[in-house]
Amino acid sequence: MTTLGIGIVGSGFMANTYAEVIVRHAQGGQLIAIAGGTRAPALAARYGITSEPTLDALLARPEIDAVILAGPEQLRPEQTAQAAAAGKHILTEKPMATSIAACDAMIAACDAAQVQLMVVQSQRFRGVHQRAKRLIDEGKIGQVREMRIWSLFPASWSIPVVQSRPWYSDPEAGLFMSQGVHNFDLLRWLVGSEASSIYARVTSYGDHGIPNLSAVATIGFTNGATGQLWINMELPNATFPDSQFHSQVIGAHGLLDFDGYTHLDMAVGGEWQRVWTQPPLDPLDPLDPTRLGSFTGQVQAFIDCIRDGQPPLVTGADGRAAVELCQAALLSARTGEAIRLPLRGEPTGSPQPGC
Repeated sequence: MTTLGIGIVGSGFMANTYAEVIVRHAQGGQLIAIAGGTRAPALAARYGITSEPTLDALLARPEIDAVILAGPEQLRPEQTAQAAAAGKHILTEKPMATSIAACDAMIAACDAAQVQLMVVQSQRFRGVHQRAKRLIDEGKIGQVREMRIWSLFPASWSIPVVQSRPWYSDPEAGLFMSQGVHNFDLLRWLVGSEASSIYARVTSYGDHGIPNLSAVATIGFTNGATGQLWINMELPNATFPDSQFHSQVIGAHGLLDFDGYTHLDMAVGGEWQRVWTQPPLDPLDPLDPTRLGSFTGQVQAFIDCIRDGQPPLVTGADGRAAVELCQAALLSARTGEAIRLPLRGEPTGSPQPGC
């Protein structure tokens, strides 16, 4: 395979992102067609490709080797099953689904069809986070003992997002899961361990009627590390500096302080140093070249793993683990109990107390 033929499912903000990446930034892929959503014809026309009327029509095209699922997460399990049955490799936006049962079905469908399934976790491909991961893996700060991550946004951002994307009002997933899978994935990836327990409070404070916009959680990891998550998407029309993806890591003999959109600092031997500064980017512009850097990295990794016959860098199991942590956080909030992981089946019954 010399060039990977790619189709996009969806035509909104993220579909615009992936179309731009494939056409102008990534190597080894060719955008063939787009299907889904009222904006598909205009998006396809911008790049001089075909707008297919249905997903079936897109999947029927033999020159398409892979698809990127960029529509609502509630649709992704069925779309994955269809794409896998058609022999197409799949890059799916996060969260990959809204339940661990649906994640399991997606993984099983791709395994049965022997196609690759990669899950979008664009924050892993941000320059700050990649450098932080490298410092941790090289042992620069020693064994990770504690990590906390926070993502804080004003209500003036989150409310219009939910109003424009009604699926984000789902109380079992919604905007909380869409944001939370980013944070939980970074915790797992940077700590380098699976979670063993979680205790969380997930709620909303405003009168906007949108569920689960604020969350605080403590996570235990199997390697003995402790993590803390703080999400608030209903701040009163302002936010704190450097707080979209801010993390602090305590290692056995050093510290890291970093934000995915600004900086990476390290302290070893009691002295802080600036390791790297993120060039400015506009997270609300789907075509901003600097913003596209992490998405280009992810799409390039997807293309390369298929062409080289290698496992994806972010697997279905990784995507499932982030969804499981979101579900466990919601279960802990409902029951007031710490929840042991892994979850035993769907988290709809009695709690699984843990420490």
